[in-house]
Amino acid sequence: MFKTSFVRLATLAALSSVSAAAMACEALRMVPGGMVVQVTDGDTVVLDSGLVVRLIGTQAPKLPLGREGFPTWPLAPQAKAALEALSLGQTVRLGYGGEEVDRYERALAHLFVEGREGEQWAQQAMIAQGLARVYSFPDNRACLDLLLAAEGRARAAGLGIWSDPYYSVRAADRPEELLARAGHYELVEGRVLLADRSGGRVYLNFGRFWKQDFTAVIEASALRLFAEDGFDPMALEGALVRIRGWVDDRDGPRIEVTHPEQIEVLATQ
Repeated sequence: MFKTSFVRLATLAALSSVSAAAMACEALRMVPGGMVVQVTDGDTVVLDSGLVVRLIGTQAPKLPLGREGFPTWPLAPQAKAALEALSLGQTVRLGYGGEEVDRYERALAHLFVEGREGEQWAQQAMIAQGLARVYSFPDNRACLDLLLAAEGRARAAGLGIWSDPYYSVRAADRPEELLARAGHYELVEGRVLLADRSGGRVYLNFGRFWKQDFTAVIEASALRLFAEDGFDPMALEGALVRIRGWVDDRDGPRIEVTHPEQIEVLATQ
């Protein structure tokens, strides 16, 4: 049984943003947040208490923020401006659904902005505009179904980042192009040629030459999460999938999969 079914995605797509957010995030631990007094970039805000909040579940285009030699990603200023328009000076609530603080002492939370027309879920709003993409962690997986559905709609419409080649979905059968993106967070689509279990890991091979072609590697710790979800990655052999994660170069281009939501099943045959 696959984690994400076409029926589930279709249902999510049909829901309104307000009702869908309530359904998806009702299990979050909700707390008052205060007022947003600063927006650092498209996925980080500062509250009047001094608390820095990282909008968990999303990755907006990055700004240098004082890092020497770090390039401004395409549409990064627009993403910051959009989050400012949504949240700056507004009262917010925070929703926690996993690990709550990162190594930089930032709160890892879903941000709900109080407004005249009701409460808006900042993560969903940014993704729906094509100004952020889904970026998840094994210890923070709440609300991802709806965020993935919103991303799919924005991508299909070519909104925001999805009209810029920098963020294009990459083809798994072009390993040389993927190698050029090593060190980058990417979405990669292709058909799994072989699913193989070896040494406590599962390897999803997208080509015949595993030392050259693209591979997704699922470590033992991640396989436990797959088992809990009833998602057997060995059943992905022959399936058309979309993998998201950081590309590295180890026996060809590869992505390490740490949790099930990194894999979207597009077709089983």
